[in-house]
Amino acid sequence: MRPRTKDRHLPACVYQKHGAYWYVKGGKWRKIGTDLHSALTEYARIVSAPKDGMPALIDDALPILIKNVADSTRKQYEYCAAQLKEAFAAFYPNQVRHGDVVELLDGYADRQALANRMLTVLKLVFQWALDRGRVEANPCVSVKRFVQKPRDRLITPKEYAAVYKGCPPWLQCVMDLCYLTGQRIGDVLKIEDGHLRDEGLYFEQQKTGKRLVVEWTPQLRVAVDRAQELRVSPTRTPYLLGGRGGNLRLHSNVWRTFKDAAIKASVSDVTLHDLRAMAGTDAESQGIDPSALLGHSDPRTTRIYLRDKRPKLVKGPTRKAV
Repeated sequence: MRPRTKDRHLPACVYQKHGAYWYVKGGKWRKIGTDLHSALTEYARIVSAPKDGMPALIDDALPILIKNVADSTRKQYEYCAAQLKEAFAAFYPNQVRHGDVVELLDGYADRQALANRMLTVLKLVFQWALDRGRVEANPCVSVKRFVQKPRDRLITPKEYAAVYKGCPPWLQCVMDLCYLTGQRIGDVLKIEDGHLRDEGLYFEQQKTGKRLVVEWTPQLRVAVDRAQELRVSPTRTPYLLGGRGGNLRLHSNVWRTFKDAAIKASVSDVTLHDLRAMAGTDAESQGIDPSALLGHSDPRTTRIYLRDKRPKLVKGPTRKAV
């Protein structure tokens, strides 16, 4: 390794940049402090972590946990793993108890979705270790998840139209296809030429692996034709909704543009994923099986998506003649 030419007073793998100190390992920059004292304290904690401690166990298990999951799930698992490694840096695996896990979750009480994901990842890590004889028990088994209130936001046709009006044409196509197919945004963005079949639009859901074909309707035909007309370079890319250069559009950029349009339209508390719920709810009201459209094997999962809060129309009895 080439010797330092500056910052020779700093320990190995520590660098000063942009007014902060960074620990660099494996090409990853980790901020450890804004002053030398706090940086050295954090550095000592990092390098003194036991080689067979929790961070090492998480590093060993993570490649297996993310092997066959969707990209979005992989990113979530990796983020949770980083948080867990930091939280349990001073622990050996067999030292982690039920109470330690509960204490961790309590620290994320204001971010319950993240807390539940972290519990899922930690539980999977310990199950992996338990199966291989590296721990004696899984301390997460008895830990209760946060009970989250299901989202019940249903976009109205008027709100949809208001947001739609402020979107660029390509995003209008995305909105149309999300609603008309009922599929997740990630699957819609990945529609390719080969998915346009005689009977309809073919999807292999990234999250579940389930395959389905959404039958053609006049509105779906129009939406696809419009997307075809807007394509930048159809001969160079297979993506129907490709971005600049025909590349696959970044999920984050699509969400950001949609959010900006919603703000300008004064439509609050709305996300692109709500279009999937809107599709399922409208499908049910039109006599279409929402579970089949959304690709759910369990009807209970579909019930989470259906958000029609109108009072149920019931019929009373007729008085019998005496």
